[in-house]
Amino acid sequence: MIIKTLEVGPIMANCYILGCEKTKEAVVIDPGDDADDILMALSKFGLKVKYLLNTHGHFDHVGANKRMKEVTKAQIMIHAEDEPMLSQLGRAAASFGLSAENSPGADSHLKDGDEISFGEITLKVIHTPGHSRGGICLYADGHVFVGDTLFSGSIGRTDLPGGDYNTLISSIREKIFHLPDNTIVYTGHGPETTIAKEKRTNPFLR
Repeated sequence: MIIKTLEVGPIMANCYILGCEKTKEAVVIDPGDDADDILMALSKFGLKVKYLLNTHGHFDHVGANKRMKEVTKAQIMIHAEDEPMLSQLGRAAASFGLSAENSPGADSHLKDGDEISFGEITLKVIHTPGHSRGGICLYADGHVFVGDTLFSGSIGRTDLPGGDYNTLISSIREKIFHLPDNTIVYTGHGPETTIAKEKRTNPFLR
């Protein structure tokens, strides 16, 4: 599996390109900004995007949905609980003194247990509310893409609309920490980590 990480936008959110080496089909997880950089990386690897996967609806993770969809014709996929945010990105960004372009609506909704296939790769959807009501993680063969659910040594904010601390801790403990300890955790901001490391050292979860 091809995995390419890009830091995008002024809040430096992680955008992930996942590609099948054999078929060159790909998904983009959290195209938050800098669409041209994402498109350039896709071209470099010769990848064709099938889906734009949003781990949650905050503007710094979905701000490039519109441009990416226009260019690639890929389908936007997000949990139903977070889809309403897509039409409010400009207002949400303005509250941080930033700007963002509203996203088109979702082509389809993701729910817990869904499987997303592209090329020879299948991602499993894990619903992990707490940072937002519709937050999801995506798991495939020792790799989990967690959006803002979990960070290296920290957890996602719970003071934004739809956030809840106890729900987030429960999501991590009951769903993410049940993955194998050697699973690599690809976070929405900052460096990657592992399940084992977060179980052992994360101060919010020890």
